[in-house]
Amino acid sequence: MSRSRRRHGRAAASTAGAALLSLLALAAVQPAGAAPAAEGTPRASTTVSTATAAPRVAVSSEYAERFLEMYDEIHDPANGYFSPQGIPYHSVETLIVEAPDHGHETTSEAYSFWLWLEAAYGRATADWTSFNDAWATMETYMIPQHEDQPTNSFYNPQSPATYAAEYDHPSKYPAALNSGVRSGVDPLANELKATYGTSDVYGMHWLADVDNTYGFGAAPGAGCLLGPDSEGTSYINTFQRGAQESVWETVPQPSCEDFSFGGTNGFLDLFTGDSSYAKQWKYTNASDADARAVEAAYWAHTWATEQGQPEAVAATVAKAAKMGDYLRYAMFDKYFKQPGCTSPSCPAGTGKNSAHYLMSWYYAWGGALDPAAGWAWRIGSSHAHFGYQNPMAAWALSTSPALEPQSPTAVDDWSTSLERQLEFYQWLQSDEGGIAGGATNSWGGAYGTPPAGTPTFYGMAYQEAPVYSDPPSNQWFGMQVWSMERVAQLYYESGDAQAKALLDRWVPWAIANTQATGGADWAVPSTLRWTGAPDAWDAANPGDNSGLHVEVISHGQDVGVAAALAGTLIHYAAAAHDDEAQAVAKSLLDSIWEHNRDDKGVSAVEVREDYKRFDDVLTTTTGDGVYVPSGWQGTMPNGDEIEPGVSFLDLRSFYRDDPDWPKVQAYLDGGEAPAFRYHRFWAQSAVAVALANYDRFFGEPAGEDTTAPTVPTALAVASTTSSSATLTWTSSTDDVRVTGYDVLRDGVVVGTATGTIFTDPGLAPATAYAYTVRARDAAGNLSAPSSPVTATTRPPTADTTPPSVPAGLRAGTVTTTSVPLTWDASSDAVGVTGYDVYQGTVKVATVAGTSHTVTGLAPATGYSFSVAGRDAAGNVSARSTAVSATTAPVPTGACTAAYRTTGSWSGGFQGEVTVTAGNAPVTGWTVRWDLAPAAVSQLWGASHTVSGTVVTASNLSWNGSLAAGGSTSFGFIGTGTPPTSASVTCAAP
Repeated sequence: MSRSRRRHGRAAASTAGAALLSLLALAAVQPAGAAPAAEGTPRASTTVSTATAAPRVAVSSEYAERFLEMYDEIHDPANGYFSPQGIPYHSVETLIVEAPDHGHETTSEAYSFWLWLEAAYGRATADWTSFNDAWATMETYMIPQHEDQPTNSFYNPQSPATYAAEYDHPSKYPAALNSGVRSGVDPLANELKATYGTSDVYGMHWLADVDNTYGFGAAPGAGCLLGPDSEGTSYINTFQRGAQESVWETVPQPSCEDFSFGGTNGFLDLFTGDSSYAKQWKYTNASDADARAVEAAYWAHTWATEQGQPEAVAATVAKAAKMGDYLRYAMFDKYFKQPGCTSPSCPAGTGKNSAHYLMSWYYAWGGALDPAAGWAWRIGSSHAHFGYQNPMAAWALSTSPALEPQSPTAVDDWSTSLERQLEFYQWLQSDEGGIAGGATNSWGGAYGTPPAGTPTFYGMAYQEAPVYSDPPSNQWFGMQVWSMERVAQLYYESGDAQAKALLDRWVPWAIANTQATGGADWAVPSTLRWTGAPDAWDAANPGDNSGLHVEVISHGQDVGVAAALAGTLIHYAAAAHDDEAQAVAKSLLDSIWEHNRDDKGVSAVEVREDYKRFDDVLTTTTGDGVYVPSGWQGTMPNGDEIEPGVSFLDLRSFYRDDPDWPKVQAYLDGGEAPAFRYHRFWAQSAVAVALANYDRFFGEPAGEDTTAPTVPTALAVASTTSSSATLTWTSSTDDVRVTGYDVLRDGVVVGTATGTIFTDPGLAPATAYAYTVRARDAAGNLSAPSSPVTATTRPPTADTTPPSVPAGLRAGTVTTTSVPLTWDASSDAVGVTGYDVYQGTVKVATVAGTSHTVTGLAPATGYSFSVAGRDAAGNVSARSTAVSATTAPVPTGACTAAYRTTGSWSGGFQGEVTVTAGNAPVTGWTVRWDLAPAAVSQLWGASHTVSGTVVTASNLSWNGSLAAGGSTSFGFIGTGTPPTSASVTCAAP
């Protein structure tokens, strides 16, 4: 499915009176173990060849074969995924508009997915050349070189940047720089410079014009703009002007501004207001992409170590640790203000008290082109979206010796960030299990005061759609799976109990809303609707968020999202031994392979109704369209005029020469919305890596495997209680795959583990036990036992205390026959082993986790439920406070429709219509309503016509068939005032 805005960055900053507002990247790097590079040391240019498939080794399963087949397709030059410089394009197709506004741009996101792809290839083949080359290409073309950020040495950490407010609509820009608002102190700059011997920043800029389509020619290492004649990649930027600026309303600009193009002051005075303007450079880092790159490096190190060759990736992994060191800038408020800021005059930070320790939307940096000018700036970000969190990267950077950054305080920062990120997920987890949007430390982009009653998280205010609202930033299900896959990796690799608790609630919700049919009609959630808000965060006594709800209102076939969902379920299934999660992951991957394959990889048909915005012009200062201030005039490198009244297309006339343009033009002329099959690099990589991970955990060997794994080493007793012993050991290796370990007590198998830690419960007090461990592979081959270790339990302590009463019992979204229940975990002196679930006074289930769905119920019927905790000694708590729930009635009639306003702003609003089938299936639907006095400017999820103020919307090919009682939704952007009530009719053929 399309995303008109999946990622963007924005910044408003300056020092010494210069004006800036932008997105960033970073600087020089050297091999592991080498002395730090001197200021200005150039890096060797690296071009990765994609023309020749690397040699293959024997693979273990059908899924490994599929992975290698996709890997070769992605690297086949004929398929067009890479540029001549070896840079991954955002997509093979050029005509595509989402966060990148052209298919042959690239993003730091694409690079991070490429690193994942190459890490999986290294695991499959034991050849790490491509992984190292991918990092080198990223370092050369996406991390600004010293020549691209030449004046960092003038940066003053005591005064990081000059304040400029963010506004809710592009028409309120340029934003005036205000030196009267005090910024806090940057606590990282001096430490980083002392550690690495340079003032340059080592992080990716988020966006590049790979073929120099715009013609700015901001080539890496060039110093500034080479113009249209430059061949190869060019640093650019787009988003700059507030939460309402969609991609359709952006004005592209170069990351190096020397006034060659644009207006008198280049593009600067479109974004920031100042008395004069200086030539300058500026970059923005998208924090989730750098964190994903670090995550990929962790797995590369892990797999290369399992192969006995950690040195093969050591130099690259050291660079990932360095990237993680600089990534800490994303943990800080934009202007280094303390969390809880509700006025521009709020206290400026000192030390690290301006850190929120979350992965915010970006960090950014810039400076003067003229060395004699002597200024540079850096900012963090005040806005944190749950989708950008990466607790797996935080865990790796704080616990893995190979990835621990060199700066003295970095490991502690990442350890704190890990804890804070997991709390953030818990705070935002809805009653149903999905994760809500995020929080901000700068309400309204100007350190405003949030409305009374707004929930807070360590002083930051809750936002349903943080950072951007056109479309709302948390309505796309892809954010859920991108982020939760990292949580699932953390749970698998570390056994983290908090990660497990999050997944135990999220996974059943995701599975319940996934159509894993095994056929061509598979579908995953697409659009989400949010209501309510989380409880205010209290770390000592977290709320149950019973008032925060999410509903899946549409489904679709987004192959990348489906792959990320499969990846999440694969890691969860491997850690929790969850057969249903494994089965759903397998079904999705099999369906994509069988029904979405084409000659370039995998794809699905996408109908792009949003392409009607190609020729939108701004008619009011609160509407849609490109805003250019009155009297402002300039030109793009190709001569396109920039002036009031231009459209997205007017600034990108090259699209008229695109081979796919005729079907867009036909749509603009009144025809059907155009359909495409896009091949996004990130999505192809996500599918390939999911196949590799399925092979890793569940693949069956292609031939007979008679080779046993190596013997586990370093078996040790980590801890004991009066009734348990916890063991750890070093992982084994295998020619195919180690699938687990048998733990033997006194020569008898007492348990199994997928990782390298195991707790043996139910032991006698003050007793010595001898343990060994042996490894198993997918073929059932067993290694010899490890060297033994003795564990002696502690003296006895009688356990007659029952667990605490479970709290926070809540019912999720009911169906006509089921009620999903979740609750908060009990605590116990020894350990909780499970929960009894009661329907009325009858026990209907005993479960190990903190969720259960009661099924087999009658429609439109009220029920009462409660739960009780139990421990290993058989003690049972009192039952919880009961929760009541009424199952849904069976709908009547052919179909019904309901309207709601989901958001509004001055001069516009967003609406949503939900269509529900009655007591029989429908194969199509048509909805009509009068929107007076408003009008529709954009509609998605349905085709529509307008007659006067009456809107008629009909189903698309993918959402017309509804089962009895089933529903789907479509949304729209309206201009004017939203209706206080709307009478909506629905008809089905």
